[in-house]
Amino acid sequence: MKPQIFRSTTAWVLGWLWMAFAAFNAIDLALNGRIPSALVAGAVLAVLTAAVYIGCLRPGILPKEDGILVRNPLRNVFIPWKAVDNIHVSHAIIIDSGDDSIRCWTPQASARERAKATRRGTTVPATSGRYPTTHPELPKAEQAAARAFTGRTHADWVAQQLTETAARKSRLPGDRTPPTITWSPSALGVLAAALTLVIAALIAS
Repeated sequence: MKPQIFRSTTAWVLGWLWMAFAAFNAIDLALNGRIPSALVAGAVLAVLTAAVYIGCLRPGILPKEDGILVRNPLRNVFIPWKAVDNIHVSHAIIIDSGDDSIRCWTPQASARERAKATRRGTTVPATSGRYPTTHPELPKAEQAAARAFTGRTHADWVAQQLTETAARKSRLPGDRTPPTITWSPSALGVLAAALTLVIAALIAS
């Protein structure tokens, strides 16, 4: 089974829409463009595409058998389950491990999303009063679930899933090792390709 990746669905969808748009324009430039204008347009397209890939498509949180892989725009952080001390949410998910605090790029809890989540438990339709609603009454179980999730965003839910998994995995035998931070080869490769096109466009113009 493919491991689940926690990420922002909106950013992921918009990122792939941009990729389709960029691919269409790249083909058009290759077939109909003229040097040097095509190179300049291609360089701009490459820089924007690199930014979208790094900021929207690459980031995510990947729970694995031996730990949590945090993919931020340019770097990967791997935290073994035994090294996870605490997971909490401010505007972003933060994983504490010893003296290190790893801030995850996605998913994030914006103020708007937090406000929407706070209102979620207060929107259970009423069936009594002077002006009763025309909406059907929710079952008690659904009402309780709505109130239980009041104020909880997608980032809060992800943090809870990671916390529960860390609590379970930390009881397994093994040594505690510190987090490891490495540069992402794919992110650096995309940036290098975009920079190469920018240099080529500058030389051609």
